[in-house]
Amino acid sequence: MKNFHALGLGTLTALGLAAMSILPAAAEWKPTKPVEFIVPAGTGGGADQMARTLQGIIAKHELMPTQLIVINKSGGAGGEGFLDVKNSKANPHKIVITLSNLFTTPLATGIPFNWKDMTPVAMLALDEFVLWVNAQDPYKTAQEYEAAIKAAPDGTFKMGGTGSKQEDQIITVAIEKALGKKMTYIPYKGGGEVAVQLVGGHVNSTVNNPIEAVSQWRGDKVRPLCVFDGKQLPYTDKILGDLSWSSIPTCKSAGLDVEYVMLRGIFMPPGVSEEQVAYFVDLFKKVRETPEWQQLMKDGAFNQTFMAGPEFKDWLTKAEATHKGLMQEAGFIAAAN
Repeated sequence: MKNFHALGLGTLTALGLAAMSILPAAAEWKPTKPVEFIVPAGTGGGADQMARTLQGIIAKHELMPTQLIVINKSGGAGGEGFLDVKNSKANPHKIVITLSNLFTTPLATGIPFNWKDMTPVAMLALDEFVLWVNAQDPYKTAQEYEAAIKAAPDGTFKMGGTGSKQEDQIITVAIEKALGKKMTYIPYKGGGEVAVQLVGGHVNSTVNNPIEAVSQWRGDKVRPLCVFDGKQLPYTDKILGDLSWSSIPTCKSAGLDVEYVMLRGIFMPPGVSEEQVAYFVDLFKKVRETPEWQQLMKDGAFNQTFMAGPEFKDWLTKAEATHKGLMQEAGFIAAAN
């Protein structure tokens, strides 16, 4: 009988490696059926526009083996969409794009949901807010608009915004406190409708995201007065005449000490694997390299911060605390909380 010990450890190791090399490599996870892309907001708004742009980029560049299907679930201030994802445990074929209603909706409504009920994937960008008026109105600067609000009886000026007790109304309350005057806040279903109402003269101002009003600005239908960020926007491509996003002063420099930026992030249901999360992190990194994404960032004047992993979770924890403070100050927190 042949003595296998005579082969030696080195020979056996080599034979073992050779046997392993002919085994098929374990395939990395990827979607095997269409992926639902939940938008917890109405059509035409910033989240909806970003989701549909992502859908188009992924299809055009064949970045995913299956389709990405955008589904709007705006009921309950987005709670419908969040609960859908929360209740789809371990389903890797569902993702959701989030905005700040990730924090505000459960606080305002008391629905049984928290961002920790989902799996964070990545921050795609931060969205800006701009104070807009109708281009036919006489206000050329934020200071002129502020002076008009101060001079008028409480409630005279109407602010249009997306939803109630969400980002737009939080900013409106902050403006009221800064000016010492009340405005009448009128909620609509999405940023697209908000822009239409301003063009139609049904409200005096809005705090729409740039992407939600850029087409109306290009058409000289609305006028930006200031941006609610700590610094001016960096984008210098001309939008209307010689004006660009970088032409807009900060609201703080215009005497309105209010700052606010909003999350545009991706989450998955609870219970998905690290490998499945990694797939989508990698997917959105590829998306960010496309010219179409870069054009969206310019058109919408986005802050292009990208985060994933522990850094993103740390940011979410801090943002949740910030929003809770803002909501408490505005008196928007439901009794259940």
